[in-house]
Amino acid sequence: MPLLAESSLPRDCARTVPVVIIGNGPSGICLSYLLSGYTPYLDPVAAHPNTILFRKLQESKQVPITEQDLEYLCEGLEGRSGNPVAVLFDTLLHPNADLGFEFPSLLQWRLEKKRHIPHLVLGKATPGGAWHTMEGSMLTISLGIWMELPGVNYRDLTLGKRRGASNDRATPEEISSYYKNYVKLMSLQKNFVDNTYVTSVQKLHRSHENSLGNEKGTISDQVYSVKNGFDYCNKNGTENGQTGIRNGSMNEIRNRTENTGMGEIEEEKGENRGGKEVRESFGVSQGLSQGLWEVRGYQQFQGATNVPFSLFAENVVLATGASDSPARLVVEGEDLPYVFHNVRDLGVAVSCNLGPSSDPVLVVGAGLSAADAVLCALNHGVPVLHAFRKRADDPGLIFKQLPKTLYPEYHRVYHMMCSQAYQSTPAGNTTTPSPSLFPDYTSFPEHCVLSFQPDMHCVMKGSSGVLKALKVSMVLVLIGSYPNLFFLKEKGQYLGLDPSRPISYKQNPIDINPYTFECNAEPGLFAMGPLIGDNFVRFLKGGALGIASCLLRRLKQMNKNRLIGEEGGRGREGSRGAGGFV
Repeated sequence: MPLLAESSLPRDCARTVPVVIIGNGPSGICLSYLLSGYTPYLDPVAAHPNTILFRKLQESKQVPITEQDLEYLCEGLEGRSGNPVAVLFDTLLHPNADLGFEFPSLLQWRLEKKRHIPHLVLGKATPGGAWHTMEGSMLTISLGIWMELPGVNYRDLTLGKRRGASNDRATPEEISSYYKNYVKLMSLQKNFVDNTYVTSVQKLHRSHENSLGNEKGTISDQVYSVKNGFDYCNKNGTENGQTGIRNGSMNEIRNRTENTGMGEIEEEKGENRGGKEVRESFGVSQGLSQGLWEVRGYQQFQGATNVPFSLFAENVVLATGASDSPARLVVEGEDLPYVFHNVRDLGVAVSCNLGPSSDPVLVVGAGLSAADAVLCALNHGVPVLHAFRKRADDPGLIFKQLPKTLYPEYHRVYHMMCSQAYQSTPAGNTTTPSPSLFPDYTSFPEHCVLSFQPDMHCVMKGSSGVLKALKVSMVLVLIGSYPNLFFLKEKGQYLGLDPSRPISYKQNPIDINPYTFECNAEPGLFAMGPLIGDNFVRFLKGGALGIASCLLRRLKQMNKNRLIGEEGGRGREGSRGAGGFV
């Protein structure tokens, strides 16, 4: 991803928005839904099987869930997520789901404009995030209904595609289509800016904010002009002969951003107060702001044209997921052209020239992505060699946690991992395939890859210390992934539970307040989804609840402070009329 030159983006042309969400996958979509004014209330006719939680909900049943004490509601709840608000939101949307029940949701959603917070969602493609890039023929781990977002039933959009009462899983293609349609059905398109790449997110110090205000009147003036949309920092639009592209794109995004609700709020708050107060409503020092962030990047258009943008945000939400950068073995030859790190590359290969007569495909890894690759190759008649570090009967393998009735294909792979393992021979030629290889699939438990050779041989070593050199047609290294937070200081590493290690959803998630999802190291910066350890859509929705609740609470406090200030001002005027200040 190319980085833009600093000099190409003058600061004095940037715009300010209350919230910028980086990432347009299910995390960003769900948060946009709540920030758009969709408000969860307890359904008056619903009942929850957890009597303690239900009693707590009844205590404030007229109050939106977003305005209740989330920590109090979370007390005593247990679930598959380590984030308490994620468990709370999941049990409100899908009570007792882990026990196999399909109870109706306890929530009733109402659209309330007064709870709308203007925001932008920046994503690399169309809404849906990484789901657009996944292998379309596989089935999701989660049931289809667990993949749905609030307000739109998944089955209503995938009518006729249910696979049976015992196996209601979905394909990535169905899920990506659901998310894309969800944004349209809930009228969220005005908040989304597609094909957008963020290259820099920096916190501005207060002295820097003041200098920015002096350069262009005040920050409030910049805030007032946010409804002009993205600023591409090219007022004439004639650089590089791309006038039409720039002007056309600016109009498109301007129309979208004008409808984020900023105008509605300005009208509502400006009816009796005038323009000055309207501009201040989104000023830097108001209740929503914990400082100011500068967000830079570019939007990509047809013909690989990159148009830079720059804007300011009072709050930034990291919703990028954790699959941008595949984990690597860091061994010799890993950059050779026959070594890949994505299951989709296997799909391309089998559609071109890979088949039953090819040399085996080597799959490295023991997770679900590796199992998907094994299944894809076997379904096309391609022989598979499967290497992984753990024992085949290791209790930590993910397959041990999956019910056989719901995941028969993964248990097929696991059965082969155990029953079709490579049997080492005492001695022999290690440069040719061993006669102990099975014709379709052979597993190599407790093996590690030492190198990949230019002649398409892979050198591995087993627990016995014996080296093996196997001829392959293709290698897929599928051992996990990391988020790519290059646009943050220190690549975001300082935000983790262990600042000395890279961010990882398993080993080192971002350290957050468990109820607001605000980063403990950076006020005004929030994180959700896989970045904080919630790798399943079912639980990442809790981040949206926590963040929306936090921002709405600050907005309420901002309005309260404004009213107090106005009342104080009227009181001083009255005193002045009666004889001035004492």
